[in-house]
Amino acid sequence: MKKIMLLTATAALLLSSCVSQKKYAELETLQQETRDQLNTATVKLNSCLDEKERLSEQIKTLNNQNSALLNNVGDLATLSTKEASNLEKSLESIKEKDMKIQRMQDAITKKDSVTLALVTSLKGVLGNMNDEDISINVEKGVVYVSISDKLLFESGKYNVTSRAKEVLGKVAMVVKNKPEIEFMVEGHTDDQAMKGGVIEDNWDLSVKRATSVVRILQNEFGVPPERMTAAGRSYYIPVASNDTAEGRSKNRRTRIVILPKLDQFYNLIEQGMKEAK
Repeated sequence: MKKIMLLTATAALLLSSCVSQKKYAELETLQQETRDQLNTATVKLNSCLDEKERLSEQIKTLNNQNSALLNNVGDLATLSTKEASNLEKSLESIKEKDMKIQRMQDAITKKDSVTLALVTSLKGVLGNMNDEDISINVEKGVVYVSISDKLLFESGKYNVTSRAKEVLGKVAMVVKNKPEIEFMVEGHTDDQAMKGGVIEDNWDLSVKRATSVVRILQNEFGVPPERMTAAGRSYYIPVASNDTAEGRSKNRRTRIVILPKLDQFYNLIEQGMKEAK
């Protein structure tokens, strides 16, 4: 700017004095060049100012974005903390459930061990019996001892034979040594109708046969009566067809259903739940 003013003053001084035409033209040209440079500089200055303003806006925007990002990071940190807490609670819940499942499995395993020992004992004392007369099997954790009608009773009768008492004595010896079990004696018949006498029908015959067995176990072999149940099933749960003599013979049977004491089983589970806490 000082250079421009100096040139302008010089030009004015020269104009006020006698200068040659050529010298004047040179000065005028220099003055025009100076103006052009000034205009160019002004344009560049304005452009720089605009760029500065644009950059300032960008910086402001970036600062706002940065602040927002920092807030988001804080939110994410908070969220992560909550998620970590929820995950920890979930893991604790899973651990607790796993322990409960393990305790239940332990209880089931113990019950299965008792069942296995029972079957082994029964087969040990009854192993020399004819398979057609007596069978032992396990279904869904329950032990069934099935004794044929011809071994226990005379046809159409409900009084236990002397030969059958030997079998019942062996069964009593096993169950008496296992106070953790209870059992039910079921009487089963074929579908042939009963005729006359003191027996009214197959329901009556099946019940009387069951109660006869229970009385023998209680009175002659000392099995606690509170551990036994007598039940008659008539001919409604056959194991074979009643259309043949052979099938009817299979259906006439007395079945001893040995039941684990469910309250003891559940007590094992409850005890496990308490230990898991």
